[in-house]
Amino acid sequence: MSAALRPADEDFVAKWQARWPEWRIGMAFVEPAMRERAAAWFSLLEEFGDAAWAGAEATPGLAKLAWWQEELQGWGKGARRHPLGTHLQRVDAPWQTLALALRLLPATREHPNQLAGNLAQTQDLALAIAACEARLFGDGSRDSGDGRITAVPLLAQQALVRIDRALAAELLQQWPSRDAGTRPRRIANAISGARLAILARTDEARPVPALRVLWSSWRAALAR
Repeated sequence: MSAALRPADEDFVAKWQARWPEWRIGMAFVEPAMRERAAAWFSLLEEFGDAAWAGAEATPGLAKLAWWQEELQGWGKGARRHPLGTHLQRVDAPWQTLALALRLLPATREHPNQLAGNLAQTQDLALAIAACEARLFGDGSRDSGDGRITAVPLLAQQALVRIDRALAAELLQQWPSRDAGTRPRRIANAISGARLAILARTDEARPVPALRVLWSSWRAALAR
């Protein structure tokens, strides 16, 4: 399909797929009816992470995060501008709560080495993401109140964007030992955790080998 005819949301999804080729395998364990929505959702989260942590200067990213806050507030009112909203906005998810929680991200860029503080700072954002995923994917948050939903996987993208080996190692030390969240979330955490392990070992954020993706995605999909 030519660029002129391709739906605009496909460009963002294609960028996410290029960065995360592991999902070509992982997506097989997502219910077929949810696959387009999952791709749009994780592409959206990738946009948030890029705005928060990518680039040498913080100002452009801060502007993007502010724009996203406005966009998500619009989704909560039935309006949308961004093409990723095509597969997401009509779901009755707590978009305005997510919009408010995005304000917590900029501080993590200012102090990337203060992991404990950044985890505490972004816990509400992790919970907002989990609440949206429960609505988007329909199988509940699987959080029984025992703290299984944490911000550790959320900050994995920071380590991967910045190629921060030390941060990757720290995050792995605190990686949740029990699966939480919807099936797409559990698969995402399995993939990003495996990427972090590679980064911590090699100082490279390269894709996870296919057989490991297959095994970890299968286990994550079946987790209870």
